[in-house]
Order: sequence, then structure tokens, then C-alpha cells
Amino acid sequence: MAPWQDDRLARVALSRIVEPGDPRLLASVSSIGPVETLQQLARSAPDLADLQAETQARSQGLDPERILALAARQGIRFVTPADAEWPAQLGDLEQPRVQGRGGVPVGLWVRGPQRLDTLGGSVAVVGARTATGYGASVAGDVAAAVASAGRPVVSGAAFGIDQAAHRGALGTDGSTVAVLACGADRIYPEAHRDLIEHLATHHAVVSESPPGWSPMRVRFLSRNRLIAALTTGTVVVEAALRSGALNTANWAQQLNRPVMGVPGPVTSAQSQGVHQLVRAGAAGLVTTGPEVLEMVAESGQYLLEIPRGPETLRDRLDPVDRQVLDAVPVSRGVASVSIARTAGVGPGTTDAVLVRLQEAGLVRSDGNGWRLAGLALP
Repeated sequence: MAPWQDDRLARVALSRIVEPGDPRLLASVSSIGPVETLQQLARSAPDLADLQAETQARSQGLDPERILALAARQGIRFVTPADAEWPAQLGDLEQPRVQGRGGVPVGLWVRGPQRLDTLGGSVAVVGARTATGYGASVAGDVAAAVASAGRPVVSGAAFGIDQAAHRGALGTDGSTVAVLACGADRIYPEAHRDLIEHLATHHAVVSESPPGWSPMRVRFLSRNRLIAALTTGTVVVEAALRSGALNTANWAQQLNRPVMGVPGPVTSAQSQGVHQLVRAGAAGLVTTGPEVLEMVAESGQYLLEIPRGPETLRDRLDPVDRQVLDAVPVSRGVASVSIARTAGVGPGTTDAVLVRLQEAGLVRSDGNGWRLAGLALP
């Protein structure tokens, strides 16, 4: 069947001849559909004339059916909006544009058993490739908590924070998915072959780029929008001022998804981008997995108690009792009238309070008067 007569084949063809996230193509597909878009490219329609010139070389000898067959032999499936597996949340990509990228993908190439429609409650954990030990540890802990709560963790399989996030989720037998900037059959970075192959065997590796395509800078920018759109929120753990993770955060913000930043040392260049996100109000500050879950959960779920220091006997005293206690000396006993004068409390009231404080073990009376007892010492 000719690709301009079938929706799926037309989408395969478009995936193969146009760079991922090209807003000109994806706007056309959204408006008139993939079949008509492919036909207009073939006849150099005025609206797509510039795009047709760019894709002419890739269009030579294009055989979508063969591309699908080769992908299937590699265990890769092509998922389109017509499939039940298609993640509906990607529809939010239709309008936003960031750094010249945007639009709903024509389809996604997926290697692995996990279905994309299971990512509705997922969380992205991204950050610096040159992560510190602190950053990798926090990212792993956050991912483990998220995955333990039954939410898939999505990242990019890169060095540093991405790797730590995937491994944190895997450590709890949780679900984790990698979105790549190259074909789903490619291993990038090569050092992560075991990790990526494991994800492809037990979870999923996803790409907008067709099989065989190599990683390129523009494809990373397109990939980042998918990570943000597939998930309910994005956590950034360590990101320098020019980190690609900030692009993912920007996409999440454009899509009205929660952006969360994990603070680092104020002296760390690796955390300056995160700190700027928080300072500008573009990200909420989180430090643990439960705090992330509270941010992305529906109202009323995963609510955390406000952390407080341990309560002491002083905390349970009423204001007048604390006022009298503060006036009791540490090392030398004094008369109650002296305590009353220092505290600014009447003598009768002071005497009654001192008795209560003595019963609580906070003060004691000796031959020289009243002084603090062991429980009340600083």
C-alpha cells in the first residue's frame, strides 16, 4: 500500500524524513492529517515548500512498510494516536514552542513490553550529566520513593542524574522508562548498554526518531519535550546554568506541569540552574521523594506533616509558666520574690508557678532558694 493512502504508513514516512519536533510538519499533521501532509510534500505544496526541499534527499526510495518490518524484527513497535496505547497527555504538546521545537509527535518508536498508556502518573527525574555524589544519591532516593508509590520514573538514560534515577527505580522493582534522542535500537551512551538493554527487556525505551538515527543536539531538544509531556511533573536534581535539564523544566512549565528543584550547596556550579529556577518561582523546592509525591498527587493525597523539632517540657508550658522559668537562675538559688521581680509576674502567681515547675522536674528549691533542675538546664 502506498504511504499516502494509509495513516500509519504516512506517519512512518513522515517520521523518517522530517526531524523530530519540527513544528511546521507537526502543525500540518494536526491540521490536515498525515496522509494529506505527505501528499502536499510530494507535490511541493506552497505551504510546505521549504520543508519539502529539506526532506527531498530522505524521501528517495522511502519504503514505510519495510521500515516497520525491520523495526518489528528488532522488537520495536510504532505507536500512533490511533492506537489504544497512545499516551493522551502528549496532546498538550500541540501549542507550546520552545527553542524552535514543538508539536505532537507523528508517532513513537517503542522497544520493550511496557505500554505507554501506563505513564499517566509518571514523574520525570532529570539533571546534570556530570553529577556529584550528592546529586546522584538524592536522585536515586527520589526515584526509589516515586517508583515505590507505583509511579513510573521517566528519564533520558544519560550519565549522571538520569542513570541514578533509572537505577533508583529499578532498585525497588519499580517501573522506569528511558526516552532517547536517537533511534530506539541505538545505545547511547555506549557505557550504558547494560542499563538500556535491561530497560528494553523489562520496561521500555522510547524515541521519536526512527530506528537507526543517531543522537544529535536538535534531537535532544525534541526529546526533552517528550519527557516533560509524558509525565505529571519534572524533578531537576543538579543543573548548571546551561544544562539541558533546564530545557526539560521549561517544557514542563509551558505544559503547566509541576517543576520541582532539589537544592544543592550554594557554592556548587552544578546546582546554580536549579537554584535559579527556585529563586524565579519556576520550581517548587523539594528534598525527598515524599515531597515530590505531594507535589504531583491529586489534592488530598500524600499530604505531609510540617516537620518540627522534638517537643520539650518547656514547649508544653503556658506563657506565664515559661516567663517564670526563664527568670530562674542556673547555678545559685534565689528567693521567689527575686524571681517574681525578674519575670515581671506577681509574687503569689510566681509561688504557684514554681510549685508546678518543681513537680515537673524543671526547678528545685534548696537552702538558698530556687534554681533550675536538670531537665530545664540549657
